[in-house]
Amino acid sequence: MEIKVNEGQFVETTTDQGLDRRVSGEFIGPRGELASYAFGWVSAADSGRVSVGIGAGNPGGATIHAAVFPHDGDIAYALVDEPFETVPQGGPHLTAVEAREHEDLSFIWAVIDAVMALDSRAGWLRHCVLGTASIATAEVLAGGEPVLYVSHDGEDGMWQFIGTSDATVENGRVGHLHHVVELDATLIEVLNLGPGEHAIRTHVGGPWTRSDANERRRRRGLFGRR
Repeated sequence: MEIKVNEGQFVETTTDQGLDRRVSGEFIGPRGELASYAFGWVSAADSGRVSVGIGAGNPGGATIHAAVFPHDGDIAYALVDEPFETVPQGGPHLTAVEAREHEDLSFIWAVIDAVMALDSRAGWLRHCVLGTASIATAEVLAGGEPVLYVSHDGEDGMWQFIGTSDATVENGRVGHLHHVVELDATLIEVLNLGPGEHAIRTHVGGPWTRSDANERRRRRGLFGRR
């Protein structure tokens, strides 16, 4: 049996710090192990939070909480005392010290790794925390055109978002990737593009067609990039 992550709710709430985004879901392990999770972040924040719960109603049940923060070009986690979310499979909320002593902590870390790899919303969290840079056309940023082409450059890692009009260096704008996703949340479907990959669709909500670096060479020169 493979590891499965069933995506649950996505909730946005307006706060003084910006939009608070929280998502939830369920993890099913290869031997049927169950865990529930929630993670979230505030728009333009440089950190996030995650909660994982196991063993509801059992003596070993627990819910642990961790901060998500940038580290060496990727995200990392650190146990925290303050509860983030109450999740269905969870037991009592543990402090960081209590979590470190829990016999299933290694399993909980494995759940977090799987969730961050398999839940499509986790890409939004990751890029927001990392402050990933991107280039988008002025028309896209103004909300006048939908994003139909997304690429993740294999040479410098830059992301590019293009609408329906021709892309030129004059109308390309450098900014944070998460700002583009805030304009169109369906872009979370392609935030896991690897370096050198790109994706195309014909309309918002339509299926994405992905291609690798070799096929992408014919499109070099977008935004004047080589």
